[in-house]
Amino acid sequence: MILPQTWTLENYMEILSPNNRQIPVYYWFGNSFFVSGIHTVLAVLIFTMSGYAYAKLQFKGKNVIFLTILFLSTFPQVTNIIPLYRIMLALGWLNGPMALIVPGLAGVMNIFLIRQFLYGIPDSILESARIDGANEFTVFARFIIPMSKPIMIVVGLFCFTASWNDFLWPSIAINNIDRLTLTPGLMLARGAYGMYVGKMSAIATVAIAPMVVLYLFTQKYFVNGISLQSGVKE
Repeated sequence: MILPQTWTLENYMEILSPNNRQIPVYYWFGNSFFVSGIHTVLAVLIFTMSGYAYAKLQFKGKNVIFLTILFLSTFPQVTNIIPLYRIMLALGWLNGPMALIVPGLAGVMNIFLIRQFLYGIPDSILESARIDGANEFTVFARFIIPMSKPIMIVVGLFCFTASWNDFLWPSIAINNIDRLTLTPGLMLARGAYGMYVGKMSAIATVAIAPMVVLYLFTQKYFVNGISLQSGVKE
């Protein structure tokens, strides 16, 4: 049978109990939300500012710099593991949330998405604001951010999903079991609960539930965001 004969929440209560020190899913879940949430907010802000600079500001070598960074991003991320580890070690961030939050805050592909989206905003709107006395910060805060809401939500969804599902880097950077995020923690849970299908199914459900809820609430922005057009007409 596909559906269970007896319905119970016992498995969820056990794995999410703060007293479960062997497999602290409760702490992993909180760590994942904290790391993914902070990472997403910072990443979207940095990506939007960078996309605005590359799309609307004029400075020498703008296209060359962007294309160079875009080319460097084509190298597999796994090649950055050792340099990244040494940087985190030098900064004293290993085994802490900063080691999971800061890496990835310069994702070029997300900057590219926002850059292409901002090309759809007429320059005349921004120039009018500047003529009225608005500085670049005011233009960015009062015009760019409201107009970029669809693509910012989409990029935020990508960032949150990538951070939440990241397995390799948290497994390397975090040694304390209580500081692990949920995805690498699943491997430890597999060793402890591998023979208990109910408990492993409960942990898997807890891991994917936030992603399902997030997609349900952001799906209406997804199509508008990936169209790479701001929807503003000249």
